[in-house]
Amino acid sequence: MEIESLSGIIESILFAWAEPVSIKELAQAVKTSDTNILAAINFLKDKYTDKNSGLRLTDINGAYTLSTKPENYDYVNEFVTKKNIKSLSGASLEVLSIVAYKQPITKIEIEEIRGVKCDTSLKNLVDLNLIAITGQLQKIGKPNIYETTDDFLLKFGLKSLEDLPIIDNESYETNFLEERD
Repeated sequence: MEIESLSGIIESILFAWAEPVSIKELAQAVKTSDTNILAAINFLKDKYTDKNSGLRLTDINGAYTLSTKPENYDYVNEFVTKKNIKSLSGASLEVLSIVAYKQPITKIEIEEIRGVKCDTSLKNLVDLNLIAITGQLQKIGKPNIYETTDDFLLKFGLKSLEDLPIIDNESYETNFLEERD
């Protein structure tokens, strides 16, 4: 197989998988030698040195992945942030704000504040890496403890939780109850 063709196959695998893939895994998938894989990898590295390419081939301990070039980070981050935030339902945004302001917090505590279940919202927020399970409360049932992640800070343009807008608890609770009626 020609190096150009092999590099195209490897490029497709790396794009589709989106996680680092070792030379051995690539060789097994394409049924060729490690040497041929390395030659194709080097071909791709040369291809991505073009300043007009938005991608780069990254070597992570002998495994390879495609990623965006660092100089494009701000554009990619803004696009992804807007898409992810737009995809959050009102309920998920509500749960996220409760976690952000009241963390560490359990599901039961969130449900007490909201007055409704929040399983789906919590799952979506964990899947989007906006919140994480950071432990378990040491009481009956050992409920999970939720906190926001660094991705939350990044996606909302915050340096730390201290950068969250200050809210007046009394007016927050009043507004929250009025919206429910």
